[in-house]
Amino acid sequence: MTKEYKAPTEVKPLEIINTIELEFMAEEIVPTGGFNYMAGGSGDEFTLRRNVECFNYKGILPRVAADVEFPDTSTNIFEHNLKVPFIMAPIAAHGLAHESKEAGTAKGIAEFGGSLMSISAYSGASFDEISAGLGNTPRWFQIYMSKDDELNKNILDEAKADGASAIILTADATVSGNRDRDDKNKFVYPFGMPIVSRYLTGTGADMSLNNIYGQSKQKISLDDIRFIKEYSELPVFLKGVQSPEDALAAIGTGVDGIWVSNHGGRQLDGAPGSFEVLEEIAEAVAGLVPIVFDSGIRRGEHIFKALASGADIVAIGRPVLFSLALGGWQGVQSVFEYFERDLKRVMQLAGTQTIADVKKARLKDLK
Repeated sequence: MTKEYKAPTEVKPLEIINTIELEFMAEEIVPTGGFNYMAGGSGDEFTLRRNVECFNYKGILPRVAADVEFPDTSTNIFEHNLKVPFIMAPIAAHGLAHESKEAGTAKGIAEFGGSLMSISAYSGASFDEISAGLGNTPRWFQIYMSKDDELNKNILDEAKADGASAIILTADATVSGNRDRDDKNKFVYPFGMPIVSRYLTGTGADMSLNNIYGQSKQKISLDDIRFIKEYSELPVFLKGVQSPEDALAAIGTGVDGIWVSNHGGRQLDGAPGSFEVLEEIAEAVAGLVPIVFDSGIRRGEHIFKALASGADIVAIGRPVLFSLALGGWQGVQSVFEYFERDLKRVMQLAGTQTIADVKKARLKDLK
């Protein structure tokens, strides 16, 4: 990491009351440019705010005398048996939050046990560094494609050799959203990106997000799903889906999973909150493939509502990065433990013993 950027270094467990406060606490210790890159969204940040606020438009019906005790949060996806229905979302540049980078996040997830890490192609750490933290913990790999398919094959080969059991094709970030905070800060990455540096004019260090996106593939099509699936021989998710039409088109191409996400409100401002489109996408998918959901998860109630609206797995983003900043790998472990406790509390009060029960729970429209 360059001398100009000094990420937090402390490693300690966190006492987490709620994850909303983590953002304000992280702002006090993370350098301004890095913090705003992690916390910011595009444009007026309407969609960023909407991602969290829209959960309030659906209510969980409390159920009583439901014969529930010690709710079971275990679930599975593909060959993985997980102790919780939430995983780490793929996010770039964890080194902005903490000097341990993705290796710290990986260790925190491994110490928690029973979840899964999605590794971003825009990671500031190498596969080997991340694997050192993850150990035997399962991992998926999220790819930003090169314009050169031979380089894409090379990256997929490395991801597969590293143990990736699925590939996530992010299709909603062919150009960067208008991220005003980054523009005002003249933000550039303070360190390189070992995985994708092979197709950049530099290492990734001192480059803006627009520059990096500009050197990746912009013209993403359904053919790219076919290419990744056939070459990697791994299950493929299409990430960034916000409409039933796109979900069904991808399924027709042979995609193995739909990832409902609006990139945490960082791409097209003015789009609805990700949770607002989940139910209609799930109805269209009709169980043909699993659905992963992200964007706006801050509480156990949010995880519950996403599962009750059709998601099979929920991915956590910013709360993990802010916890990494505040406590390194132990902070990451702490936030995973928080979400586990909080989800069990909600399940108990909603009269749901298992994740299967949560998926059958009825939500009340509060609009």
